[in-house]
Amino acid sequence: MARARRQQRHVDYWPGFVDALATLLMAIIFLLSVFVVAQFILAQEASNKDTALQRLNLQIAELTESLAMERTSKRSMADELAALQASLAGAEAERDRLRGEQAGAGVGTAPVPTAELDQQRDISARALAQVELLNQQIAALRRQIAALEDALEASEARGRESNAKIADLGSRLNVALAQRVQELARYRSDFFGKLREILANRPDIRIEGDRFVFPSEVFFDVGSAAISPSGRQQLDKLADALKQLETQIPDEIAWVLRVDGHTDKRPVNSFQFPSNWELSAARAIEVVKYLVSRGISPQHLVAAGFGEFQPIDTADTEEAFAKNRRLELKLTER
Repeated sequence: MARARRQQRHVDYWPGFVDALATLLMAIIFLLSVFVVAQFILAQEASNKDTALQRLNLQIAELTESLAMERTSKRSMADELAALQASLAGAEAERDRLRGEQAGAGVGTAPVPTAELDQQRDISARALAQVELLNQQIAALRRQIAALEDALEASEARGRESNAKIADLGSRLNVALAQRVQELARYRSDFFGKLREILANRPDIRIEGDRFVFPSEVFFDVGSAAISPSGRQQLDKLADALKQLETQIPDEIAWVLRVDGHTDKRPVNSFQFPSNWELSAARAIEVVKYLVSRGISPQHLVAAGFGEFQPIDTADTEEAFAKNRRLELKLTER
């Protein structure tokens, strides 16, 4: 009887635990599915934006070429119109001259011999024929001029229409590019915020505009381009943030992280670094090479050295020198 009572008091919790785990697993699978679908939709939108940008650029190029051909044709028609107008003026002058000769032939009061009168009649008849021919030529020239004027007007109308289309496409392209810039600015803001968090909000590391500024002493000893052990620890954190960024920014956005090296204005004169140019460039290159060794794509990194020629503070004080010795990170378009 005691054994029976102990068996009745025993409760099996295992089926309930299995049900709870199964429910949690289904919830996780559902959330992962939603995440994958959202990433797919974002990738499709980015691809559609890139295709639209390429199509707009192609349309602008085609319209610009068409407009150039239209302008060339317009100049040719204008030259032809000027030549026809000159021919018309010459024909009208010749016609007026012949009419004057014909009118002069009939003037006079003295009797004219029959033979001479017949000769004047022949001359008058030929002049009349020439005048008639010139009138026909003048009428043909005027028709050609009218046709050319119509063609010129149509060409100008097409030119105005092409200009309007180019302006509209340019406006749409500018809007699309502005959206890209805003999108990259959003990623830059998120990236800088992440850096702030992982670097524990160090007061000597600051954000200035679109740049993240590190004192050189964070990574290097004075006059050296070899990354210090503490600097490697900071760069490991930076590399982790960059890896996250590479997965977030769509492939259609051509971005790079530019690493700029700066020194103070006090000269460096060593066998390894003949000037501050070499020192600043070597430091930027070492940072880039280290990030590549930590798995960051070289396509997303740029190194530049500015020497002492981009100072933040131009004073001749130790504080100013410390400010100017720095590394700057800038997330920008390639």
